[in-house]
Amino acid sequence: MDGSSKEEEEDSTFTNISLADDTDQSSRIFYPRSQSLLSKMMNADMDAVDAENQVELEEKTRLINQVLELQHTLEDLSARVDAVKEENLKLKSENQVLGQYIENLMSASSVFQTTDTKSKRK
Repeated sequence: MDGSSKEEEEDSTFTNISLADDTDQSSRIFYPRSQSLLSKMMNADMDAVDAENQVELEEKTRLINQVLELQHTLEDLSARVDAVKEENLKLKSENQVLGQYIENLMSASSVFQTTDTKSKRK
């Protein structure tokens, strides 16, 4: 290989633009090569994939938050149902006590005594 081929291999990512005679190596300026069309298309595809992934990630995050919120709501409703059941049992028990108390009062009062009409007729 000659000297210029070796230099081209080492700096393959740069484009040589000569400002003076090609024999004078010290006056060369190296500029990065512009991306090829394929490379640009691949980058555009990657950007689209990244944007798609970002949208999917945001959607997943939104759904996870919604599920967590629904779980908390379910827990709150379950606790409320348990409290209502407990209150219902307490009220049933109180109603039984009151019912028994009223029966006892009625049986002790002469106003509420049943009259035996058959025995009076005889």
